[in-house]
Amino acid sequence: MGTGKTSLVLRFVKGQFFDYQESTIGAAFFSQIISLNEATVKFDIWDTAGQERYHSLAPMYYRGAAAAVVVYDISSMDSFLRAKKWIQELQRQGNPNLVMLLVANKADLEEKREVDAKVGEQHAQENGLFFMETSAKTAQNVNELFYEIAKRLIKASPSRPAGINLHNATQERRRRLFCCSG
Repeated sequence: MGTGKTSLVLRFVKGQFFDYQESTIGAAFFSQIISLNEATVKFDIWDTAGQERYHSLAPMYYRGAAAAVVVYDISSMDSFLRAKKWIQELQRQGNPNLVMLLVANKADLEEKREVDAKVGEQHAQENGLFFMETSAKTAQNVNELFYEIAKRLIKASPSRPAGINLHNATQERRRRLFCCSG
């Protein structure tokens, strides 16, 4: 809750940032297309609520997801600890081929930092995850994050079941992305 998941997605999908963003109720859906040299990737993004009362709904969104972005706020050690729990849950119950990333958001709040970048990077490395620091407010690494996800999805599977055909660079690649937070 309050890690900036919705702000990251809005910055990516619409190029917008709002200083005050209402809490997500349940989940919000967004869609965006990225064109890379080797493929076009269509993201279907489920931005889930961070409040504990919505936690039981999360499996509905991450089951079958091709990627998951676990987000924490660099100015909140508590959010980092919750992110670690999300990683464990996704590793236990998520798609075994899930591309998972750990994202340290709010990099613009350096003066309030509670979680050192090395701590996040080490946890990601220990769990085989990609790590990146972002700021939805300044747009730091936001597009780079989603391009990295697209590249990893393409590399992970040239073809996917459930009607998702990824046989050549001219076909559109649809990927479900689940965003959760600590």
